[in-house]
Amino acid sequence: MKNVLVLCTGNSCRSQIADGYLKAFAGNRANIYSAGVETHGVNPKAIAVMKEDGIDISGNTSNNVNEYLGIPFDHVITVCDNALERCPVFPSDKAVKHHYNFPDPAKATGSAEEVMAEFRRVRDMIRDYCRNFVEEQLN
Repeated sequence: MKNVLVLCTGNSCRSQIADGYLKAFAGNRANIYSAGVETHGVNPKAIAVMKEDGIDISGNTSNNVNEYLGIPFDHVITVCDNALERCPVFPSDKAVKHHYNFPDPAKATGSAEEVMAEFRRVRDMIRDYCRNFVEEQLN
């Protein structure tokens, strides 16, 4: 079974959304972990937009990447440029590195509906990326 780490800045939105989709799409083909170079707690709006799509991430926790240093990852996915810059070398030598700089929905401004629309837009981008990742890397 493959070990996959999704890495972001604060492990609150993008990596949590990716964690939910990767677990849903990969099933028992991979162990999915998510972490941040910092921990900011799981964003309630990320939980809400994932619930809208039928995936419950309400039990997820915000974890620091250092908690996983002993795990031999096969794939490390960075979902923001900040995480890529702050973790350019990951101790898992054999891990294949993947990167996609998703917009940070937590930085969205405007009305409550405009902010949620941005969360949904980014969620959908991450869903498509995760579906493709599972098909290309875990099948």
